[in-house]
Amino acid sequence: MSATSHQQHRRRRTYALVATAAGLATAGALAAALPATASPAPSGKGGHTSRYQDVQLLSFNDLHGNLEPPSGSSGRVTELQADGTTKTIDAGGVEYLATHLRQAREGNAYSVTAAGGDMVGASPLISGLFHDEPTVEALNKLKLDVTSVGNHEFDEGSKELARLQNGGCHPTDGCYSDKKFKGADFPYLAANVLSEKSGKPILKPYWVWKKKDVKIGFIGVTLEGTPGVVSAEGVKGLKFKDEVETINKYAKELQRQGVKSIVALIHEGGFPASTSYNYDCDSGSAGSGVSGPIVDIAKNITPAVDALVTGHTHNAYACTIPDPSGKPRTVTSASSFGRLYTDTTLTYDRRTGDIARTSVKSANHVVTRDVAKAPDMTALISKWNTLAAPIGNRPIGYISADIVKDGTESPLGDLIADAQLAYGKELDPETDLALMNPGGIRAPLTYAAQGAEGDGVVTYAEGFTVQPFSNTVNLQDLTGAQLVQVLKEQVSGTNAASPKILQISAGLTYTLDLTKSGADRVVTDSIKLNGAPIDPAATYRVAMNNFLAGGGDGFTTLGQGTNPLVGTDDLTVLQKYLTANSTPTNPIAPPAADRITVVQ
Repeated sequence: MSATSHQQHRRRRTYALVATAAGLATAGALAAALPATASPAPSGKGGHTSRYQDVQLLSFNDLHGNLEPPSGSSGRVTELQADGTTKTIDAGGVEYLATHLRQAREGNAYSVTAAGGDMVGASPLISGLFHDEPTVEALNKLKLDVTSVGNHEFDEGSKELARLQNGGCHPTDGCYSDKKFKGADFPYLAANVLSEKSGKPILKPYWVWKKKDVKIGFIGVTLEGTPGVVSAEGVKGLKFKDEVETINKYAKELQRQGVKSIVALIHEGGFPASTSYNYDCDSGSAGSGVSGPIVDIAKNITPAVDALVTGHTHNAYACTIPDPSGKPRTVTSASSFGRLYTDTTLTYDRRTGDIARTSVKSANHVVTRDVAKAPDMTALISKWNTLAAPIGNRPIGYISADIVKDGTESPLGDLIADAQLAYGKELDPETDLALMNPGGIRAPLTYAAQGAEGDGVVTYAEGFTVQPFSNTVNLQDLTGAQLVQVLKEQVSGTNAASPKILQISAGLTYTLDLTKSGADRVVTDSIKLNGAPIDPAATYRVAMNNFLAGGGDGFTTLGQGTNPLVGTDDLTVLQKYLTANSTPTNPIAPPAADRITVVQ
């Protein structure tokens, strides 16, 4: 059993990636009147240039290679209605994102587009198969001007990140067409990511956008805790510095160069108090509706920085958090997977070269699917899907019969939990168990052939249909008391009326007594791991996807786990398990689904 020795290895500041599709929120914006002399026009009567110039800042974050519309809850946002109710809206897909951004830019001569990191990594089949070259191509077509790096930009190491920036064929897989990959047209900024050898940033620390006499500097950082949420190989030879110290350092450098208007792109975020993207998180007081690491960061970044574009937590907000001088400053995040984009107006003062902060206004907008698809994006998706087909048809395992996903405890749920436990033990041998949310299992594994592969053959495409969300498999520590509470949350709180029974790995057993009510339906004394009662004071290492790790599906206690480690995507985990544990002559049989004893 994992012991409390894990506590000794925690980093100073690491936060588990939250990818809860429902965890979306936004906030009201600072919308004070423009300065009396402000004018969005670049010039006044007689050719005289106006003092004030509105600059449109469009931004998004955590795209994670979602070129096609995300499926299920990952492709929806929650919107708060005037009467207090909520509704969900289908959102996302670069064919629609491109149209929305292009429409938003119309009539705005001064417009810049920025991103907050994790453009790639944990990506769907169409992008992940090709080391995210398709996503970089899409971002080029979106006319992205600049982005910070995120932790997932380091999934394949700094050399691969450099290739995404500079171009060239993949060192192992080569080129995917007769055209050499040209890399990103936009700069990746990594101000706080240093080479251990040189002590210098591995990519540009900042970039200055210029149009005529208007100039705005962008500083890009990722969370200092990146080494704690990325594999050791991915961050080998790198040092990650404090976000605040780094931004303040380069803000001074930009000011010395005469750049007074500054935006920070920060791959770290917060947790709004509502699941609705249009929730006003300034309704109580400035920034009172958002919590988490970004609040402390925002309160300590120099007032020389005029706005913060953030990410990482996959949430949505457009708040104002006071800077060190007490002055409100806009802090935004646009959810994830291309479901939202943020439109911020920065009013540039030509006399001072700075942003008139009293006139900053910002709001998140849904990337709805009721607009025309961008033809160039449709063509790009078609091209890469054609190349993906041979990969999708590749066998990854063998089964002896249908493995269904139905039931309180399903055979497929057990299989996936066992796969995640096996992977967890690869990351940390002290991993004890795995938990899987039933809603993340989208289809059964069928014995009958769906194509020419033959009966009993599981193809990569079939595995992808089962787990299409590109969730990462994470590890975190829970106390025994917390683990018991997690199991009780299946049938209590928000899950009381409609229980969500987690699928569990081999070795974990308990009784679910449906004749009782609420949390009592999980019989505490029956909960055992490998035959031994759960020790409330002990520490257990638990594998789960990032949706659960963020407290999704009403499992708030899972959001309180410690010592987080983010692994690879869940489909890769399932594939590895099937490949390692089955052959054509020795296929996997459906698990018995007998770990939970149900009393009716």
